[in-house]
Parts: sequence; C-alpha cells; structure tokens
Amino acid sequence: MNDSLVYLNGEMTPLSEARIPVLDRGFIFGDGVYEVIPIYQRKMFRAEHHMARLFRSLDKIGIPNPHDLAGWMALIDKVVAAYPDDDQMVYLQVTRGVAKRAHAFPATVVPTVFIMTNPLVLPSNAVRAAGVSCVTMEDKRWLHCEIKSVSLLGNVLAAQYAVEHEATESIQFRDGMLTEGSSSNVWVVKNGVLYGPPKDNLILEGIRYGLIRELCAANRIPFEVRRIGRDEVFAADEVMLSSATKEVLPVTRIDGQPVGNGAPGPIYSKLYEAYQAAKAA
Repeated sequence: MNDSLVYLNGEMTPLSEARIPVLDRGFIFGDGVYEVIPIYQRKMFRAEHHMARLFRSLDKIGIPNPHDLAGWMALIDKVVAAYPDDDQMVYLQVTRGVAKRAHAFPATVVPTVFIMTNPLVLPSNAVRAAGVSCVTMEDKRWLHCEIKSVSLLGNVLAAQYAVEHEATESIQFRDGMLTEGSSSNVWVVKNGVLYGPPKDNLILEGIRYGLIRELCAANRIPFEVRRIGRDEVFAADEVMLSSATKEVLPVTRIDGQPVGNGAPGPIYSKLYEAYQAAKAA
C-alpha cells in the first residue's frame, strides 16, 4: 500500500496515519456513500456527473452535503496534485459521522469526509483483444442499488464468486432479468442494437451509462433501454461491461459459453474508439 497524502476531515495526512473513531457510523453500520472518479492527465473525467451522483446518494440517505460543488472540486484537486501519477483513480467517501451506536440517525453529528487516490490501472491491450470471461448468478442484493452506498457486502460476495470461478465479473439476474455486474454495468448487442437495463432502483447508474448513450448517438449506433431476459444475454451477438476502471470491455465467454463468435465485436470496437476520443477531448 502506498503512503500517499489523503484528505480526512479538513486535513491532508499520509494514508498510513489516517484514522477514524471506531464509532464512526460508516464503520459500525456502513452508513455512508462513496464515489470513484477517473483522472486522465490530472484532469477529472465527467466530474460533474460523478458529483451529481454523489449528491443524489447523500440526499437519498439524508446525510447533509458537507461541501458545494466548487468545494468538492477544490479538495479533489488538492489530493490529485499531491500524487505523483498523472492518471489516477480518486475515491471519496462520506459517512454520517461519529455517534453513540444506535440504529436511528443521531440528532446532531458532523459527517466524516475522506478522499484518497491511487494509480488508474486499465485493462491491457491483450485483455481487450481477447475479451473477458464472466459468470452468472442471482442478484440477492437489497432494493436500493441506485444508491452508491458503502454497504457493499452483496457486491463483495458477487465479486468473490467471479474470482472463485476464474472470471472477470459476475453478471447478475433478478427474477430472470439482467441487472448488472458486481461493479459494472452490463450491455447486450443484438442485430446491431445496443440494449441496456432500465435506470431504476435495481442497478447503480454508472457514469458510463450516460456516456455510452451519448457515444451511440454520435456514432449512429441504435440504443434501447428495456428489460433484458437471461436467454437474450446468452443469445447476444456481443456483451460488454462498463465502469470507471474497465471503461468499456468486451465479454467473450459467459458460464463457459462463447458470446457471439467468441471475439470482441464491431459495436464494442466503435464504442471503445469513441470512448478514447472523449477522453482526449
């Protein structure tokens, strides 16, 4: 673990020296939210979209927002500037704060704010050329997946399931319908049309969700949002994952079966090139 400078409750401190009280509600209850922002050449990518999602999550669980947009941006820039790499992955977390252990919200409490950054590690060209393998599983998480909560046990178990099956990601289904991966949105291509699950409480709306919709419009790729059945995923011409760390990534095998012809497809190639152009811009 590197010992970079992090921000914690008003101070910049080495990561090894950052401390929170054991009665912080994020530690005791998972009572908090988080956000992850990719940094390219020391510039935040789609920062306002990420911050808007953070603000929505805070509002959903009733944590007062500790900063306005300008305040958050200044803090993130401070952490980014203190790190040696140009390409980074910023993690920020807000918990309800420190209070006596009781389930209901405390009457008065100051939120805990933590910001750190790490190198941005993207899939290699070799991984992209071959595509990745995924496994499927039932989505057993709670019904507020739209909140980017630090209560991530369901996602942790899904990610571990993928690791145990030597896969990159778990693709989850609820009542036979596609939801998302453990830490990524899932996309299906059939007959040249890109399909995505609805943006509701059953998935976390990834920031790449809106970006991919924009890229489809700019590149004349038909795009449709609707419920997607399990059988449609296995019959797809292409399947893709999207996230901050994966960007957009082709899936070429699911549960040991090839997706389409078993190689990354033309829609993926178009979207990946368009994604790189958006980063450059």
